[in-house]
Amino acid sequence: MRCGIVVRGRLSETLLAAFPTLSAEAHGAETVLVGTLSDQAALYGVLAQIEALGLELIEVRRIHS
Repeated sequence: MRCGIVVRGRLSETLLAAFPTLSAEAHGAETVLVGTLSDQAALYGVLAQIEALGLELIEVRRIHS
């Protein structure tokens, strides 16, 4: 499944390295992480990483293509 995950703030290269399978785009004061996740467990792994890094999760959206 392809997902878009929005977090508050512009992520540094160090923080972006925590998400090697996702591409990132800065939009104003937010960063959008986009990529294909193999399953729901992979999504939960990314969300756990966001929490562990202390990032503020704004939105998670499934992208239909």
